[in-house]
Amino acid sequence: MLRKPNHPSFDIPSGEIEISAIRAQGSGGQNVNKVSSAVHLRFDIRASSSLPEIIKERLLALNDQRITDGGVVVIKAQQHRSQELNRQDAIDRLHELVSSVSTLPRRRKPTKPTAGSKKRRLESKSQRGQIKAMRGRISSEH
Repeated sequence: MLRKPNHPSFDIPSGEIEISAIRAQGSGGQNVNKVSSAVHLRFDIRASSSLPEIIKERLLALNDQRITDGGVVVIKAQQHRSQELNRQDAIDRLHELVSSVSTLPRRRKPTKPTAGSKKRRLESKSQRGQIKAMRGRISSEH
């Protein structure tokens, strides 16, 4: 399992993860036709007993194409030639997805504009107004 320094990690039991071997797509010569080296990982978020409710809610709220409408994470791993490496890759990607929602984003502290920035803003507004005032029709009266 990949552990990142500032992310709380969750151990997902292998009983909650369904992994099935499938044939990989794309090039690979004869090997691709006879060996099922790609892996489909399925993880039902709602049925999981290892994840806290808040993490489940955040996962379900994600706009991620790997999460189905039924709340199942589907990860397809076919980058490696061996099934075992693809299996580990899929599990790592699942842990990465879970850890991405496990930390709260920092709350933004609203700041007040400085006196200088207010002054610059008002000066640019008045300068813009002067430019627009000059765009009026030129009268030919003497």
